[in-house]
Amino acid sequence: MKPLDFNNKWILVTGASSGLGYEMARQLAHQYKANLVITARRADKLNQLKAELEQQVGVQVKVLVADMSVPDDVERLIAFSLQGQDLYGAILNAGVTYFGPHTELSQSEFERIVQTNVMSVSRMTSAFVNHFEQTGKEGGLMVVSSMAAMFPVPYQAAYSGTKGFILNFINALSAELKNKKFSLTVYAPGGIATEMTEGEKFNDLKSWLMPVAQAAKEGIGALQNRHFIHIPGALNRIGSRFMKLLPRKFMIGQLGKTYQKSLDKLKK
Repeated sequence: MKPLDFNNKWILVTGASSGLGYEMARQLAHQYKANLVITARRADKLNQLKAELEQQVGVQVKVLVADMSVPDDVERLIAFSLQGQDLYGAILNAGVTYFGPHTELSQSEFERIVQTNVMSVSRMTSAFVNHFEQTGKEGGLMVVSSMAAMFPVPYQAAYSGTKGFILNFINALSAELKNKKFSLTVYAPGGIATEMTEGEKFNDLKSWLMPVAQAAKEGIGALQNRHFIHIPGALNRIGSRFMKLLPRKFMIGQLGKTYQKSLDKLKK
């Protein structure tokens, strides 16, 4: 398939008020002149981004305030994205995590993580795949998973589980597509320097974090070039190959020691 052309096309970006989603939206507008449907929970941040991009770049930007942990909001977003403009692509980036012992994670917070990271993503993916299968139009969809999908991280067990589901769901669904002009991409970054990783719990891990601008650039490139799975950063890609050679139990145990050390420092 030929690469996607974002110029003057409508792209949906979830979780666009901060972090990776915010930076992807900016780069899509500035570098590719894409029109955007942006969504997140914070109206002020979305409207600031809309004003910036419309004034500085001249693209069209539509805003929908929505919480991906609320099923009704997910349905509103699907309808909003497919009505009023010809949707060309989607980046399903919105996600939440929990860093700490799983036994201290409340059931309500666990359900919020699953609804945001799994249920909303699978529901939107299903709706958009149906749309492109029925219309036969060109386009692409990318979900933001994580290296934790392939190398699960202790003290982020729920997060790792949700990202593993998304990886397997999208990869399997890709083989079912009949529309050869539409593609599904899994983006699996390691840690990124965003609001999600600003807390003190991540202090000892921040040297591993990729700058958000670099992560956004590689993610957009992965979507544009229709990658099946893309891990950003040469060191991450080399590391992932090396980690696959290690016994799985040993590798997960070593990750656990590193993350536990970061948590233990907060107790001192």
